[in-house]
Amino acid sequence: MADLLITNATIIPVDPARRIIENGAIAIEGRHIVALGPNEEITRDHDAPRSIDAEGKVAIPGLIDAHAHAGHGLIKTMSMHDGDAWEALCGSVYTTGSTPEFWYAESRLAALERIRFGVTCGVSLLGGGDTIMRTDDPAYGDAHMEGVRSVGGRDVMAVGPTRAPHPLKYADGGNNPREVDFDRQLETSLDLLTRWHGTSEERLNIALLYPVLRDEHERNMAAADYADACAQAQRVARAAREAGVVFTQDGHQRGSIRRASALDLLGPNALLSHAIDLHEDEIELCAQTGTSIAHNPSAVASIMGRCPAIELMDRGVTVALGSDATAPDRSGDMFRHMQQAMHYHRRHFRDPGILPPGRALEMATIEGARALGMEDRIGSLEPGKLADVVLVDMRRPHLSPPNMAVHRLVCFANGNDVDTVIVGGEVVLENGRPCRVSEDDILDDAAREADLMIDRTDSRAALQVPPGFWSAQRYGGRA
Repeated sequence: MADLLITNATIIPVDPARRIIENGAIAIEGRHIVALGPNEEITRDHDAPRSIDAEGKVAIPGLIDAHAHAGHGLIKTMSMHDGDAWEALCGSVYTTGSTPEFWYAESRLAALERIRFGVTCGVSLLGGGDTIMRTDDPAYGDAHMEGVRSVGGRDVMAVGPTRAPHPLKYADGGNNPREVDFDRQLETSLDLLTRWHGTSEERLNIALLYPVLRDEHERNMAAADYADACAQAQRVARAAREAGVVFTQDGHQRGSIRRASALDLLGPNALLSHAIDLHEDEIELCAQTGTSIAHNPSAVASIMGRCPAIELMDRGVTVALGSDATAPDRSGDMFRHMQQAMHYHRRHFRDPGILPPGRALEMATIEGARALGMEDRIGSLEPGKLADVVLVDMRRPHLSPPNMAVHRLVCFANGNDVDTVIVGGEVVLENGRPCRVSEDDILDDAAREADLMIDRTDSRAALQVPPGFWSAQRYGGRA
C-alpha cells in the first residue's frame, strides 16, 4: 500500500525514455516513488490514505539549482548599481557584520524562496564573491543548515577557506575580532562535513570549496602567497575526494581551468561555476576528466563573458543550471534561468533552434543531479528514486491552452505557478503555501535581521536610489 497518490497529472518524468504521460499517476511509499504511469493503471494497483488530484497540473522532478550563495538573500539589491561596492558590502557582512542569527534568518528565507519556486535541491556557498566564506566558526554553517532543515528542502552547503594570503580578520557582528588562518577555516569546514553531510533524511549535504586561481592572482600575489594558494587548493580538493563529496569553485574563466588541471583539481566530483570564455583545450579537459559545469546564464559573469555550454555539452560534459541567486538582480526562479539560457545561446549562435526546451529542463533536473553525484536518487521521476515532485498549475492564462506541456512549462511558466512541492515523500508546499513553517514569521525575521545587519555595517547609504536610475541609459549617466 502506498502512502500518497498523485492522480490525473500530466507527468514529465525526465526518465531515460523521456516520456510524457498525459493522464498519469504517481504512487509514493515512504520517501520513494514506487510506481508511475497511466492514471487508470496506477490507481488500480495502488491504494493510499492520501491522494492529491493534480488535474490541470504538470508533475515534474524537483528543480535543482547548481550554484547559489547563502547570505545574499538579506543583501540583494543594496548597492547593486556598483559591483565593487556590492562586493565590498558582502565582504564586510560575511566576515565581521553578521551573526549566526543573520545566517539562520537568511537561510530560511532562501529555502522558502526555493520551495515556493519548485526548487527542491540547491547548492549554497556559505558566503559571497568568489573568496569570502563564513568558515571562521561552525556556528554560522550550523545556523544555515538549521534554517534549511526547518523549511524542508534539500541543500548542498559549500564551505571552505578563503584564498591565500592568510590570516583574515573575522568578528561576530562586530564583536570578538580575531584573525583566522587557513587551517582554522579548513578545520571548520571538515567539522561541518562530519556533522551535517547526509543528514535529515539525506536532505542536507556538504561540498568543499577553494576559490579559483586565475592569471591575475599569479600576477598580483606575492610568489609565496600564490604558492600557498596552490597547495591549499590541492589540500581541499584532496579532502573532498577522500570524503566522497563535491569539490566546487566559483568564477572560472579564460585559462583558469588549465590552472585547475595542472593542480589536479578536476575530476568527476568537481563542479566549476560560470566557466566563461573557455579555451578549446579547457573544454576538452572537462570532457576528459568528467568535470561538471554550473552554468549561470543570468549572472553578471555571463554578461562579462560567455559560458560555452552548448559546446561543452556537445563534448559530453555535464552542464547543470544555476541561478547565482539571489543578488544583485536575480531570484532563485529556475524557470527564469531556463528561459534565459535558451535566449542567451540562441542570440550567440543567431539560431532559434539552439537549446530546445526539453534540454533546458534536463539542465535544471537530471543534469543538476548528475553534477552533484545524486543522479541515482533525484533529478527524475522513476520508481526507486526519492519522491521529489513538483506540481505546476497550468490553469493559467499564460500557460493555456492545454497542449505541448513541456514547451509551455519551460517557455512560459514562472516560479509562482508552482502549486505543490513534495520532498522525499513529504508535502512541504501545498496550494502555494509552506507546510512546515509560517511564511510571515520567516519574512518578519528576515526583515529584522537585515535591519540589524545594516546598522552594524553602517550601510544605509547602500539603500539609496543611485544617480542614473531614472531617465538615463546607464548608471551615473545624465538624462
